[in-house]
Amino acid sequence: QVQLVESGGGLAQPGGSLRLSCTDSGRTFSSYAMGWFRQAPGKEREFVAGISWTTSDSYADSVKGRFTTSRDNAKNTLYLQMNSLKPGDTALYYCAKSRFGGVTTEAGDYVYWGQGTQVTVSS
Repeated sequence: QVQLVESGGGLAQPGGSLRLSCTDSGRTFSSYAMGWFRQAPGKEREFVAGISWTTSDSYADSVKGRFTTSRDNAKNTLYLQMNSLKPGDTALYYCAKSRFGGVTTEAGDYVYWGQGTQVTVSS
């Protein structure tokens, strides 16, 4: 049974940084793409970043150059380093495990989801 557990959310000031982590309890972490999604109040869930099983990464235009995702297969852990945060980044952030090895941006391609961690950017 796969369980994804996120941590690292919280309150940050505009221009600040946060790092999210997501640990996979399963045995196949290294074989699949992982993604980060976010959902703000009143908005649809949107793709933020993803990393393939070969560590090729992909980003939404809104976060490109500010966010970096990485993975440590030895620790079954996914990371999202968020720099130069903006109030518009405020959302509930989810990590998700894909059914594929390559990154896709469709939430329906992701089979397992974490519970979400809140990120709030405010002065």
